[in-house]
Amino acid sequence: MYRERPARLDGAQVWSRTPGPGPLSAVLPDGCMDLLWVRGHLYVAGPDTRAFRPGAAEGPLGQDVAMAGVRFPPGRAPAVLGVPAHALLDQRVPLAELWPAAEVREFTARVDAARDPGAALEALALRQAARGKPADPLLTRLVAALDAGGSVAATAEAAGLGTRQLHRLSLTAFGYGPKTLARILRLQRALALARAGTAFATTAALSGYADQAHLAREVRELTGMPLGELLGREG
Repeated sequence: MYRERPARLDGAQVWSRTPGPGPLSAVLPDGCMDLLWVRGHLYVAGPDTRAFRPGAAEGPLGQDVAMAGVRFPPGRAPAVLGVPAHALLDQRVPLAELWPAAEVREFTARVDAARDPGAALEALALRQAARGKPADPLLTRLVAALDAGGSVAATAEAAGLGTRQLHRLSLTAFGYGPKTLARILRLQRALALARAGTAFATTAALSGYADQAHLAREVRELTGMPLGELLGREG
């Protein structure tokens, strides 16, 4: 069973998953990064360009066990965790490879012992956020502009950046360039509409795809599954 709630860190979500029947769901690209807990282990999930399938992973992240996490909004995790997003692209990395091992052991033991591991992770994220750089409002504006369907050139101009500057900033903050981020944000818009029951052709038009075939190609490329299979329904 999966649950989530808003975190006290602006824009973030605290989530938990307990073992249950059926296969583990794929984690789809969403522009976010997560701080993850599996008993005895802390990880950072980098930004994804393709679906991550837990059942195909090695180690604790490939098992149907209790987990918790803090999902940071796009662009926020690098400042909190102290690592550029592109260094973790399509990876799940032990936190001990990024932070001092003794510190990670202390944090892991604290979360292991907590009645609510998600709340303990949230406290850790808040502590790190207070120590690190404040959230950059420029990143929030960039995400909003791209999510609204703005072109990369128009988004760069509105931000007072050159397109190369925007690309470098995006690699550090999001893990990939603005074109890829825009594709992933558009995918998430489309999935939200389709999950709400919107017909696939209408979903494509409202989400900014050329047509339903374009939507189908993008979904398959970014998730590895046809849209109907992904959502368990017909168009």
